[in-house]
Amino acid sequence: MPLKKPRLQEILDKDVKKWCPIEQKGLCVKIVAVADFPTIFGKFVIVAFYNNKENKDHVAIIHDDVWGKEDVPVRLHSECLTGDTFGSLRCDCHEQLVTSLKKISRMKRGIVLYLRQEGRGIGLMNKLRAYQLQDLGYDTIEANIALGFKDDQRDYVVAAHMLKALNVNSVLLITNNPRKIIDLERHGVKINGRIPLVIKPNRYNKNYLKTKMVKSGHILDSSFRD
Repeated sequence: MPLKKPRLQEILDKDVKKWCPIEQKGLCVKIVAVADFPTIFGKFVIVAFYNNKENKDHVAIIHDDVWGKEDVPVRLHSECLTGDTFGSLRCDCHEQLVTSLKKISRMKRGIVLYLRQEGRGIGLMNKLRAYQLQDLGYDTIEANIALGFKDDQRDYVVAAHMLKALNVNSVLLITNNPRKIIDLERHGVKINGRIPLVIKPNRYNKNYLKTKMVKSGHILDSSFRD
C-alpha cells in the first residue's frame, strides 16, 4: 500500500503557494511535490520539501503510509556526492544509503530523509579540501577543524519539521550517531528507539570510522573494534 498521496495532494491543491503546515520561529517547511518512486531497492513515494531556512531542496523517500503513524523507522541521510554517486570507499555513506533503502523496503513502513548537507554540513568543495588534509595525515575531525568548521556543522531542525509535515507521531531512528537522536529530540521529535546500521569497514575507511567512534561517539559493532 503506497503513501496516501491524495491526502497530501488535496492539501497541496488548496493553496500550494501559501500553505505552510509547520511554521515556528520564522521557519516554514512545506511539501511541494509528491510522486511515485520505484527503485531497484523497492517501491517508494518521493516527497519534495521547501523550507525558507536555506537554499536547499530536501526529499523524503517513503515506504507505505506513514501519515499519523507511531514508531516509524526513519533514516536521516546527509548527501554525499562522492559516496552516494561515485561509490567512494573513503566513507561508508553509499553503503548506509543502500542498506537503509533495502531495510525500509522490507519493513511495514519507513522513511529516508535525504538531506542536502554535504560533508557533514561544510559543502562539497570544503569536503574535498578536508580530503586533501586527510591525505596529509589529518583525521576527518581534525581536517574539518583545521578548515575553520566544527567537527559536525549539521542541524536537524528542518528534518524535524519535515517529519512534522508528514504527521509522523514518533520514530525509530536508524542511526549509529547519538547526536542525531539528541538534536531531533531537541526539535520536538519523539524517538522511541534506535535501529543500528552496521556497515563492514574496508581498508580505506577503517580509520575514518574509528575516528567517528572515538571522537564523535558513534556506536559501532564489536567486530569493528577488533
